[in-house]
Amino acid sequence: MMLVRYLSQIGRYFLMWKEIFRKPTKWKVMKGLLIKEIDDLIIGSLGIVAFISFFVGGVVAIQTALNLNNPLIPKTLIGFATRQSVLLEFAPTFISIVMAGKMGSFITSSIGTMRVTEQIDALEVMGVNAVNYLVFPKLMALLLYPFVIGIAMFLGMLGGWMAGVYGGFTSSDNFIAGLQSDFQPFHIAYAFIKTFLFALLLATIPSFHGFYMKGGALEVGKASTVAFVWTSVTIILVNYIITQLLLT
Repeated sequence: MMLVRYLSQIGRYFLMWKEIFRKPTKWKVMKGLLIKEIDDLIIGSLGIVAFISFFVGGVVAIQTALNLNNPLIPKTLIGFATRQSVLLEFAPTFISIVMAGKMGSFITSSIGTMRVTEQIDALEVMGVNAVNYLVFPKLMALLLYPFVIGIAMFLGMLGGWMAGVYGGFTSSDNFIAGLQSDFQPFHIAYAFIKTFLFALLLATIPSFHGFYMKGGALEVGKASTVAFVWTSVTIILVNYIITQLLLT
């Protein structure tokens, strides 16, 4: 019975994708919605992303330095390990899971509140495609999400450099040499491919749970929690699949 319910939800999720692009809202209205979503989802997330990225980059550098007990291992490894950790996994994946909590909860609760207060019903009565009106601007806004992850990458490495150099673990020259060591440009492409897919999930899964929720105010909170869990699970699964496909 539970399997049937899950399959039904997955089917409804993919049907929602079709509804997103059917009967689009007029551009004059959509432009205002898009600007609002960029402000709420992208610009509103920069502060927390910058804070987490900077300090986690520093922690990675310090932990790497503290585990280099062998004097034969070059100090450039600190910069190398920081770059690999931040570029491949921390910035695209860990930040996306954090954003599943921040962005996802916001999206689910805002759409869920509209469902509870019957604003979505009012849109549909007026002949508006409510899925396009509510979900499409979020989807378009999150196409700028790779920009946020690019900032996270830069600040993560900057945090690692400051922690390594000013903490006395390595010199600036050694750290920068480690950042440049064995660099593969494809890793940047790999990170941004993942980021793009995560952006699609961050926009649509929370929207789905908010749009199709039933009940009252209490159910809005439950839907936000469920959306966060499923978005995080899906991000981790997609991360595994993309890593298998692109890096092995």
